Amino acid sequence: MTLSPNALRNGLLTLWLVVLVGCQTTTGTPDRSAVTSAVPAHSTTSAKRTASSNTVRWRSPQKIDEPRTLWTRIRDGFLLDPSVIDNPRIDQQRLYFASQPRYFEITSQRAQRYLHYVVEELDKRDMPLELALLPFVESGYNPMAYSTSNAAGIWQFIPSTGQVFSLRQDDWYDGRRDITASTAAALDYLSKLGDMFDGDWLLAVAAYNCGEGCVGRAVKRNQSLGLPADYWNLQLPGQTMDYVPRLLALAQIVSSPEQYGTILPALNDEPYFAQITIRRPLDLYKAAELASISTDEIKYLNPAFTHRVVTPAEPYQLLIPVEQAEQFSAALTKLPDSERIPFTRYTVRRGDNLSQIARKHNLSVNALRQANDIQGSLINVGQTLMVPHGATPPPASAPAARKRIYTVQSGDSLYSIARRFNVEIKQLRAWNGVDTHLKPGQQLTLQMP
Repeated sequence: MTLSPNALRNGLLTLWLVVLVGCQTTTGTPDRSAVTSAVPAHSTTSAKRTASSNTVRWRSPQKIDEPRTLWTRIRDGFLLDPSVIDNPRIDQQRLYFASQPRYFEITSQRAQRYLHYVVEELDKRDMPLELALLPFVESGYNPMAYSTSNAAGIWQFIPSTGQVFSLRQDDWYDGRRDITASTAAALDYLSKLGDMFDGDWLLAVAAYNCGEGCVGRAVKRNQSLGLPADYWNLQLPGQTMDYVPRLLALAQIVSSPEQYGTILPALNDEPYFAQITIRRPLDLYKAAELASISTDEIKYLNPAFTHRVVTPAEPYQLLIPVEQAEQFSAALTKLPDSERIPFTRYTVRRGDNLSQIARKHNLSVNALRQANDIQGSLINVGQTLMVPHGATPPPASAPAARKRIYTVQSGDSLYSIARRFNVEIKQLRAWNGVDTHLKPGQQLTLQMP
């Protein structure tokens, strides 16, 4: 029987994938709670990865005198030689990255904080280091990334999947944005998928994108039709059809950046942060002060907290740059309780606005905005605000609010009236106890400055 060129090509590709993708993963979760000092929570493992009995590793050829960087370590941990997969879907994605010459420059500025930790955790589990590139595909390594499907964090967990993997989500904390917790959850999930698909990491990565049921059904469909059931022959959602090729395109570029005209920013193969145990509430801005780092830096390392106050229900590992960890730990032990959390909580009530709350607590509106990262004036009933102690009070000459009576005209609505007087619709409702419908001649009270 004579095979056509396409059939021969598909057969060879399938053989390569069977040989190279036969990796069994472990599902153990690293013990992150044991770190209780300024010692880095992750130490560099051996520079050379050795092939285990059930894993075929591919090593990119290292140039003589080539400096050891985090990128070379990642290359050495690749499960597949990406150059053996000749697929136009990969080529298309690689051209996408080539059309953005500053892509790695921009994303690496964020990734430098987290990439070494992710590589360490993958190494502990003997998982392919291509997976360290997955957050580039998911979020550009931006912990603040939030998708239209409500996915959050560098690993882009949706709320339901986050709950399945024990990522707590409440008004104060979102574990999907927690760097260490979300990484553990993502690797747990990927390990589970790797086992589910018998070590086929292409199917596992596809399932991370669209779900194990989605990929499982596609595999069964092809098998029932007598068709190849590898990733490249499955019919999957459009996003998933691009998802794996995009990851492999990144792997090709990282493997041979010069070949694709890319300069990878220098990243050292060393820890960026240490984990410090926090057992009592602490103002993140005060933590930044103790560590002599910027407030932006403390928030990027600890993005899970929706307010600037860490309120741990149990001991929590705060991330601090390695170079400042010892200084921070020493300063924290000397910090008086009165300075740990210079805030009180206030729950917004019906009829409240920022101006009223600020006056009630002898604050400026700007101080209240800054303490709660509020850009405008909109607040919601039931919302918890942090009210700082000792903030600058408003000027003595600040005008007090005065009442104004407005008579509803034909054609008026809450929206048009609120826009006319530059107030919020919720304020109009609260001041007058009205819902939606207005009648001509009805009188409304406005609290005007």
